[in-house]
Amino acid sequence: MFSFGNKNTSLLGIDISSTAVKLLELTHTSGRGGVKNRVESYAVEPLPPTAVVENNIADMEAVGAAIRNVVARSGAKNRQAAIAVSGSAIITKVISMPASLSEREMEEQIQLEADQYIPFPLDEVNLDFEIVGTSESNAEMVDVLLAASRSENVDDRVATLEYANIVAKVVDVEAYALERAARQLGGLGNISEQTIAVADIGATTTTLNVLSNNQIIYTREQSFGGRQLTEEIQRRYGLSQEEAGMAKRQGGLPDNYISEVLEPFKEAMAQQVNRSLQFFYSSSSFNSVDHMVLAGGCASIAGIDELIEEKLNVPVVIANPFANMSVSNKVNHQALSNDAPAMMIACGLALRSFD
Repeated sequence: MFSFGNKNTSLLGIDISSTAVKLLELTHTSGRGGVKNRVESYAVEPLPPTAVVENNIADMEAVGAAIRNVVARSGAKNRQAAIAVSGSAIITKVISMPASLSEREMEEQIQLEADQYIPFPLDEVNLDFEIVGTSESNAEMVDVLLAASRSENVDDRVATLEYANIVAKVVDVEAYALERAARQLGGLGNISEQTIAVADIGATTTTLNVLSNNQIIYTREQSFGGRQLTEEIQRRYGLSQEEAGMAKRQGGLPDNYISEVLEPFKEAMAQQVNRSLQFFYSSSSFNSVDHMVLAGGCASIAGIDELIEEKLNVPVVIANPFANMSVSNKVNHQALSNDAPAMMIACGLALRSFD
């Protein structure tokens, strides 16, 4: 089975991306303002360039070593985790089933009927389901979310965690983890009454998720990300990939870097985000969104929010799922703040502890 279950268990959120392993641990704290989330542990560990290729783990030992390192650096004592597979590796389908069925009866019926929805032999997939709510068209039926992935996508991630003596208690879907984290964002008002677009711009992939009434209604992935900026720095200045990545983060590049390399990349980012948004408008009944949220490592580029806001004529904010959380003294507050836009999926996974 996939694992939407295992609720009310303290879990590490571990996000394995194409360039890094990100870890987050959250707890609930009680105070005058009621229950509040608190960041207990956090760390980011870079991955070798070929460890994860097109969302698939290509070097299990390298990723396992990175997970060991990120756990050690975070100081986390917990050895149970929630992980996720990417949207491109997932098949989802909402089906209607009689509300009178027990969960076990639903499971048995889904196993019998799943081949109608899954284009692979059932012995090659992991699948799970979750009841979404009462069907709008028939009060005696419930809508059930069915999610399936090729077994290798799930098994590789579970096995990689085992290298670090971590047990995967939950295997989630990246889009649903992001949806959960989006509810923690500050600066947006009551998002349950808004349409929010979240552009997650990572190293190799830009993913646009649009949320309405706190639920994802649209997802689109395209090949574009920060690695293109790294490669241009390599080409322009004759640096290795590692040197280019470090220079991109820490500075020290020639005076023409900003005008001739960084600004054109920012323009390309704005164009890609706008293109994704136009695809959403053309495939739905929507013609506007209330806010654009920038997430992923590229969201930390100075001035990118102002540029995209100007191009799209939509209010733009940089993602910070920790805006309304307290932070443990053992966590580096400045580093967490810097990495916040890239921690959305890890945050959504860590929030599984409280489902």
